[in-house]
Amino acid sequence: MTSSEKSTVVTVLTAPGEPEPPGLDGLRARAEVRFASDEQSLRETLPGTRVLMVTDFRTEALAAAWPEADKLEWIHATSAGVDALMFPELIEGPVRVTNARGIFDRTIAEYVLCTILMFAKDFPRSIRLQLDRTWQHRDTERAEGQQVLIVGAGSIGRQIARMVRAIGLIPHGIARRERLDDPDFASVHGNDQLFEQLELADYVVIAAPLTPQTEGLFDVRAFEAMKPSARLINIGRGPIVKTDDLVEALKSGVIAGAGLDVFEEEPLPADHPLWAMDNVIMTAHMAGDFIGWRRALTDQFLANFDRWQAGEGLFNEVDKKLGYAAS
Repeated sequence: MTSSEKSTVVTVLTAPGEPEPPGLDGLRARAEVRFASDEQSLRETLPGTRVLMVTDFRTEALAAAWPEADKLEWIHATSAGVDALMFPELIEGPVRVTNARGIFDRTIAEYVLCTILMFAKDFPRSIRLQLDRTWQHRDTERAEGQQVLIVGAGSIGRQIARMVRAIGLIPHGIARRERLDDPDFASVHGNDQLFEQLELADYVVIAAPLTPQTEGLFDVRAFEAMKPSARLINIGRGPIVKTDDLVEALKSGVIAGAGLDVFEEEPLPADHPLWAMDNVIMTAHMAGDFIGWRRALTDQFLANFDRWQAGEGLFNEVDKKLGYAAS
């Protein structure tokens, strides 16, 4: 071990009560590893820290403890979204940020495809009928040929496009700018074309990061632009959707249904009206979480740590002004 390696301090910021990420033994052999789980412990561990690994994607501790970050060079978020980390001092400063782009793409795409098929084949009602021991024959929809609008045509959106296309759905994307001849999407439109594309979609999938531009993007105006038969699927971030507007749209038949993995308030309160809606499928912010995902996140960080120590370019570097890792 070189003297420079010995002098490297890596702090791991976890959520309160969260266990240590698995697979860090190799890191301990190359650096001093410290742990923090809240603002106070982070203030104590940040001085001298050069690398910060953040596993708590909701944390506000970093912004509060930022004055103690005297030697920080690089922050790695073990999540695709980095919205909680994007405070002005970090955005404007020299500290680099990377994220977990790529780890969850495939499993999130599987989740989206599953949700589409559950709606098309009316599985939520079938499960309710099974629990009631009721035999009720019904005709269901064909998924093939349905139009899927993926709002956020980044790496997760691309995997969703590939997967739904494989069974005959037709994926279209919304991105910062229009793309011609994209190999995975039937078409990719710019953000300025969102509302005209909403009118054409049978399924609308939110796969965008949370930024000032996307917060509250799906409100009453967006829902009224959608087909009455359309379903919304949100695997991006909860605050992209105005929940009260969504509830009203679902109640009044403005849209036909919603598949939701993320919410403005998490956990969703037990008395929230979404729980009782027959046209809603909900999960607890778990669309991308597969067996072994925590170790996969650590392995990805360690691979990037090798590059950092070797003075090589980091992968998944976030454009801090955009708020995500651009292709």
